[in-house]
Amino acid sequence: MDEPTLIRRAANGDAAAWEPLVLAHQQAVFRLAYLLLGDADDAEDIAQETFLRAWKHLKRFDATRPLRPWLLSIASNLAHNRRRSAGRYLAALARAFREQPTETPLAEASAQRSDANELWRAVQRLDMSDQQIIYLRYFLELSVVETAETLQVAEGTVKSRLSRALEKLRTVIRHDFPVLVEGRKA
Repeated sequence: MDEPTLIRRAANGDAAAWEPLVLAHQQAVFRLAYLLLGDADDAEDIAQETFLRAWKHLKRFDATRPLRPWLLSIASNLAHNRRRSAGRYLAALARAFREQPTETPLAEASAQRSDANELWRAVQRLDMSDQQIIYLRYFLELSVVETAETLQVAEGTVKSRLSRALEKLRTVIRHDFPVLVEGRKA
């Protein structure tokens, strides 16, 4: 069954139609929440809340539109609200910085994991709106159109915000994460 049909059926109370929609989008919703919060437990809570809210308001959703951007928008807003709570935000940051990547026998895999961790830490130095645009576009690999729908902005706004965010990220990397630049030159 196609997504618009499942959405219409779920909006009319068919829980069996909602389940495949949740399964199709739960990974992307969790990943975005995790990227924004840095904590798996908090991300799981946000993902669950996202689907509960979506189910509750599904009758208002336009079934001709893709569901994923709407779900990611809900998750993003919930994650933003969660981050405003200073205690939880600081605890999540402390946990993220305490965690060390696990050792692997393959030096290359370990180096790639280390680079990825450093890149994620570099992105975390940006303000929330810059983090969000980078996470949606590159970490979740949304198209410009999907990113615009998720953020409820024009496509041109996505492109300009992304350009500015990437320039800020380059500056952060050059100043605070030179290992990422040096790795590219080798």
